Amino acid sequence: MPAPSSQPSTTLEQLFILGNQCLAAGDWSAAATAYRAALAIDPEQAALHGNLALALDESGDAEAAEHHYRAALTLEPTQAQLWINYGVLLQQGKRLEAAEVALRRALTLEPDDTSALSNLGVLLAKLYRDDEAEATLRQALRLEPTHRKAAYNLGYLLLRQGQLEEGWLRLEQRDRHGALAERLARQLPCPRWHGEPLQGRSLLIALEAGHGDMVHFCRYASLAKAAGARRVTVLCHPALVRLFATLDGCDQALPFDQELPDDGKGQPSDFDYWVPPLSLPHLFATRPDTLPAALPYLHADPARVARWAPRLAAPTGVLKVGLVWKGNPNFENDTERSLPSLATLAPLGQTPGVVFYSLQKGAGEDEAKAPPAGLALTPLGGELQDFADTAAVIAQLDLVITVDTAVAHLAGALNKPCWVLLPWYLPDWRWFQGRDDSPWYPGVMRLFRQPAMGDWPSVVTGLAQALREWAGRA
Repeated sequence: MPAPSSQPSTTLEQLFILGNQCLAAGDWSAAATAYRAALAIDPEQAALHGNLALALDESGDAEAAEHHYRAALTLEPTQAQLWINYGVLLQQGKRLEAAEVALRRALTLEPDDTSALSNLGVLLAKLYRDDEAEATLRQALRLEPTHRKAAYNLGYLLLRQGQLEEGWLRLEQRDRHGALAERLARQLPCPRWHGEPLQGRSLLIALEAGHGDMVHFCRYASLAKAAGARRVTVLCHPALVRLFATLDGCDQALPFDQELPDDGKGQPSDFDYWVPPLSLPHLFATRPDTLPAALPYLHADPARVARWAPRLAAPTGVLKVGLVWKGNPNFENDTERSLPSLATLAPLGQTPGVVFYSLQKGAGEDEAKAPPAGLALTPLGGELQDFADTAAVIAQLDLVITVDTAVAHLAGALNKPCWVLLPWYLPDWRWFQGRDDSPWYPGVMRLFRQPAMGDWPSVVTGLAQALREWAGRA
């Protein structure tokens, strides 16, 4: 935002500068304090209201942020950046129609603003207005070919539609790997892999994103081996290390929170290349007819299976079903992908011939200890030490029912039947669009999609009917 207009006193100007410094440093609270003090001196400064709104938005106070955006726009309605920031705030609050109005207002003021175009493009994609979304994002890229957010948003849209060739290429413009990338750059005397021949080479697949992403994309380890890599190592979350010891094509799994082993000369192990896993589909030129979908590519440890068997004993002929109803609350779309509570799945309890086991870890785990009436289930979440344990349990189940979280990918990778509940709002691109199956996990995965935002009851109704039919056949 520009500096306050009119003739600010020294105190007002100093407070504005202080607020900007705190804002740049990410100290949202201190920035808000400075801007509020300045507004107490002169409440008619649009720049102060706008910057305070930005600080409040970053700190999570959306209601107060909206108030100050409105104040700023009343004072200075021709500021395109204010309309963009306001539109983004409304979009984050899922007030999509109002957000579209704000972003289009910004574009009437600045028709070539690539930030406004990129944000409008992703908004239109959220509304499934795909043709408009694609045209808007391509317009942004024509104006600014290096606009990474517009490229990534276009990639999301294309991948969701199954247009993989350009989609993978655009996905390469995602935010890079932050602290991990810096650590790798310091520790590894090897370059990032960009598709060079792997014959006789050693490749490190480095940690990127969440547990589910790692389970999903580390299937490419076997392709690297088939391409001639002499050694494939996976750097992963500690909870995946024992599981990835069974990963096809993986020679070694290492936890990211420990130092990499050295080569005996004080240098990191002799990796020739490293690569983030979400780049592997692009580098292996994955297309709809070449998705690497040989199942299973992960395996349950027989000793763990035997250890868990007594906890999973059930009468002959009874279906054993695992349940997961919440994901990681830190995920940006978790309020949409996670169920409100275990009670949402209560109708499943009316299915005869089925017993349920809770695989829920973290958020929601305690709900399994006092399930809703009629939904009897065995709580196992507190006993699961890592994903190797979860794999040993899933191996002995007949079906897993889960929201879009890591357990869905684990069940699929184990070649275990899995039903995944997907939100209407911003489902992950990897489930593609308009499908009730997943070519990533052919023959074992079925998708149950919300018909409208927040409509879990109709999803569970269909889920219960499908479960009754399966139990009846069994």
